[in-house]
Amino acid sequence: MKKILIALDYDPSAEQIAKAGHELAKATQAQTVLIHIIADALYYSSLDYSPVMGYTGFSSPDMVPLVDIQALKDASLDFLEQTKRHLNDDSIQVIVGDGDCADAILETANEIGADVIVLGSHSRRGLDKILMGSISEKVLNHTSIPLLMIPTKRAK
Repeated sequence: MKKILIALDYDPSAEQIAKAGHELAKATQAQTVLIHIIADALYYSSLDYSPVMGYTGFSSPDMVPLVDIQALKDASLDFLEQTKRHLNDDSIQVIVGDGDCADAILETANEIGADVIVLGSHSRRGLDKILMGSISEKVLNHTSIPLLMIPTKRAK
């Protein structure tokens, strides 16, 4: 293996996903590539996020009025850079993309020649799945690149 693409959102499970993907990369001596996709500016306007790996930059009050896509990209890049520091590996490559999440993950994986894509599965069901869609399901159904799916459903 040469490259492992790890897709992260701002869910608190991102730490679990990043660590699992990075451990796989280290074990196989592959390069780690972190990606965050900016899909919808409304996603970033909620203050209901828990800190992820100690990162709280996306939940600061000055993020709510952001309309400028460049400011969102800068905040996303900062999130990925802090994730990189959290994983204590300066060799990690970071990418901020935009558009449909699944399509952008698939496109990036092909562009960089990823050998594995690491995703979290939030195990949404019912109306939540209909409204939110399933990024992991779409990636699974449209790629020939192996996937490592990290289940992140919270225990009740």
